[in-house]
Amino acid sequence: MGIEEQKEEREVLESIFPDEITDVSENEYRVSVVLDVGQDEEDEPEPPTIILNVQYPEAYPDEAPRLDISQPPNATKYTFLDVQEDKAQLLSSLHDTIEENLGMAMVFTLVSTLKDLAELLVQERKTAQQALKEIEAQKIEEEENRKFHGTAVTRESFLAWREKFRRQLQEEEQRRLEEKEIDDKKKKIKEEKRLTGKELWQGGLAGKGGEEDEGEDALAGMEKLKIESTS
Repeated sequence: MGIEEQKEEREVLESIFPDEITDVSENEYRVSVVLDVGQDEEDEPEPPTIILNVQYPEAYPDEAPRLDISQPPNATKYTFLDVQEDKAQLLSSLHDTIEENLGMAMVFTLVSTLKDLAELLVQERKTAQQALKEIEAQKIEEEENRKFHGTAVTRESFLAWREKFRRQLQEEEQRRLEEKEIDDKKKKIKEEKRLTGKELWQGGLAGKGGEEDEGEDALAGMEKLKIESTS
């Protein structure tokens, strides 16, 4: 009875998947499953394809079929699905469907389930990637907005700013006073250097040095008279 059911199922599958099914032997065949994932034409020129390999054990459908998953030779690598890496996950997700359909022809159901699960896996990964892009874009936007609007002012940040501002004012005032004191000293020194002879005399600064100069001038005058009289 199992063999007859296997043949009948194989004929039905031939009518459903005329271009997708390929025999490997009398009790083994492959079904190509093209995923509908709405691929981006620029990044993903071809939709991904999964090949479901089905082998009937003698007691099928009372016993589960032997399944394997592969991809077409030289298939283009797809961004969101790697058949070799995802094989175990996809085959494991078919386990419940197999258990629910034991005793009945189940390959069509398995093909449909595999297609749905693979497309869901791709969609989840696309959604996750898009979410990451949106988060990154949001961070960039927030950073740009922060440049224009600055950081929000809180009571703590205002008090810290005020304290810093007051300290800067005190330091600036201290620096200004020190510079003024230095300038005053420089002015005083310059003024002392510019005192007239009278101011020097009144200030007691024209002393002994001045008298010696006058004596030297008188001697010079006397020498001059002697030279003239001799002439």
